Amino acid sequence: MKICVLYCGNKANDPKLKALASKMAEGISSNGHDVDVFDINLEMGKIISFYEYVVVISCAISYFSKNVPSNVETFLRSAGTVSGKRCSCYISKSCLRKSRVLQTLMQVLESEGMYLKVSDVLPNANYAYAVGKRLHVETGIKE
Repeated sequence: MKICVLYCGNKANDPKLKALASKMAEGISSNGHDVDVFDINLEMGKIISFYEYVVVISCAISYFSKNVPSNVETFLRSAGTVSGKRCSCYISKSCLRKSRVLQTLMQVLESEGMYLKVSDVLPNANYAYAVGKRLHVETGIKE
């Protein structure tokens, strides 16, 4: 199965989010899936229509904010057909209002017509690996 892991921080190549995304991808690929990782800030305009499952990892725009970077919504609007795609979303632990930030990210994905399966707060890279390893992405359709 083709899976896309997207991450978006307040600046390009955010090392904490990059580590979370890499470990998440490592966990998912350990189950035999083909996983690609992209930094939303560097890959604006990339088409992700051919991926069967999408994982989005982000953070709050500031420590006290409930908002995620606007590039997440901008990227998804220009990423081809994402409506109807199954997805999961995660945020890093580095903010005060974690549940509100996660809710904002979920609203962004759902506003694009994506079908949200799982959401969580990722405290560290090892947890991200464990979440990726147990993430159920199968469609139930046999090839």
